[in-house]
Amino acid sequence: MSGFAHALRQLARDRSALLGLVMVLIVVLAAILAPVISTHPEAVWDMNPANRLKPPDRTWLLGTDRMGADIYSRVIYGARITLLIAFVAVGASLLIGVPIGLWAGWNELWIGEALMRISDVFLAVPQIVLAIAIAQTLGPSIENVILALSVTYWPWFARLVYAEVRSLKHETFIEAAIALGVPQWRIVLQHVLPNVASPIIVRTSIGMGFTILTAASLGFLGLGAPPPAPEWGRMISESREFLPEAWWYALAPGLAIFIVVMGFNLLGDGLRDVLDPRLRRAHDR
Repeated sequence: MSGFAHALRQLARDRSALLGLVMVLIVVLAAILAPVISTHPEAVWDMNPANRLKPPDRTWLLGTDRMGADIYSRVIYGARITLLIAFVAVGASLLIGVPIGLWAGWNELWIGEALMRISDVFLAVPQIVLAIAIAQTLGPSIENVILALSVTYWPWFARLVYAEVRSLKHETFIEAAIALGVPQWRIVLQHVLPNVASPIIVRTSIGMGFTILTAASLGFLGLGAPPPAPEWGRMISESREFLPEAWWYALAPGLAIFIVVMGFNLLGDGLRDVLDPRLRRAHDR
């Protein structure tokens, strides 16, 4: 508990990490409170051509889109879709990649090596290219975006955990536990997994931002949530033919993507500085 409290104190001293945390919390709270804080919740999915492409004013805080929908309300509700995709995709990648990395790194069997070679193949192909191929094959939908992102991101966790476990196996406390006859499953769960938790947490935070950016890219290409869902990437794509006159059309979803991605990246950098013992020792010196 004292180590956790120390980590929180260290994180509180990092202004960039705190800024990132605030940015993430703003987006999360906006998604949770969308029905309360949106000014025109009824204008998120409904079309109203009479209000088409109105600039920002007191009635329409961020203007309206080509269908007359309130952009502010659509961006707020779009946060729900974006965070849902990111949390589920990264969570699924964790559930796939971490056990594979643990098993392959601890046992060092040919099957584990084969799984690592498979992960290398995935890592050799840019994630966005592979995600586009999968989403294009399956068709545009939120479920297919989550599947595409999960399939393309689990190798990052598998490779990370595999390398950490291989390194930990030669530590004195692990060798002592083996010599004492402690069951291997207990060593992995009670000694190995807690010691690889820090890099997993950091990778998860940074991966959230990267996954959101990739999901927005898929939406921009028309491979994300189908209309009229308020998906940020699709909103930017729809705004292209009205630029630069309707400048507000792309500005709002673009800023939303920037805020949440930057927030997760700043938070991930701060967590890395706090949780990585090598960086912490260098900082203390």
